[in-house]
Amino acid sequence: MTKTDARVERLLRSNLKLKHLQLLLALDQFRHLGRASEYLSLTQPAVSKTLVEVERLFDLPLFVRSTRGTEPTAYGATVVRFARSVLADLERTREELQAVASGAAGRVRVGAMVVATPVLLMQAVAVMKARSAQTTLAVEEGDLTRLLPRLREGELDLLVSRLEPGYAAPDLETEAFYAEAMCIVVAPQHPLAGRSRVRWADLAGLPWVMPPAWASSRIKLNQLFYKHRLQPPADVIETASFLVTLSGLCDLGAVGFWARSVAEHFAAMGLAKVLPVAVPIELPPVGLITLRGRLRAPAAEQFIGCLREVAQAAAGRAAVR
Repeated sequence: MTKTDARVERLLRSNLKLKHLQLLLALDQFRHLGRASEYLSLTQPAVSKTLVEVERLFDLPLFVRSTRGTEPTAYGATVVRFARSVLADLERTREELQAVASGAAGRVRVGAMVVATPVLLMQAVAVMKARSAQTTLAVEEGDLTRLLPRLREGELDLLVSRLEPGYAAPDLETEAFYAEAMCIVVAPQHPLAGRSRVRWADLAGLPWVMPPAWASSRIKLNQLFYKHRLQPPADVIETASFLVTLSGLCDLGAVGFWARSVAEHFAAMGLAKVLPVAVPIELPPVGLITLRGRLRAPAAEQFIGCLREVAQAAAGRAAVR
């Protein structure tokens, strides 16, 4: 057993308390003993004393104190992540107990990328609500750079997104649902919307709303422009928000790059027009990401089942197209 392992084992058998974890989060948030003490409604000497207790339990320096404030050490940053995860689990348990007491079915926190939000996610929500109307579903939209840390810290129960291989990690469990092709869209009133043929050269000089630069869809879109001996668009808004993307199309006359199921959904509502341009690229499948080994609440398990049902139907429709 290493010295660090011995410290952790001793800690798990020690008197680490809820107040210690709350203090660590407050210090990490405010980076100042005085502001942390105000937030916790404690005196500054009491906060200092509690921090000394925690560092003694770990037998490690967790924060560096200076006249400018407090900064977590490398050990402190690790312990803060641990504290955040534990407190998130406690909050989830509290909400589940309140839900049982009130007759509700629980709460599920879901992170979703644009590719999954309007169709897969919302259809699964509809199925879930039909079966358990009192279950609360808290949905947070974003990209993996934002959502994965929140999943790891216990603030989200699951993610629905493209399974980007660059973000694979041993602590994550993934389940592929279906492949999702991309297409190019504009608002119905856009000058290109009525054309029977659109070339890549027609698109290169226009304003675009695109996925973030790290996304595989964005990288491969740029490669398509290069393939046609064109520079990728320079007038670009980068976003992981579907609302920003839709607003860019409708209000700014921009060109968008959407998953086909999303585009067809909003085209049927009269909010978008799919352009007749072939987009021959292969992308990672859409699927589920959860944290390996984390105990999930019954409501989360039920919602995962709803996602699987909707995804199976979507995969069937995609095979027919």
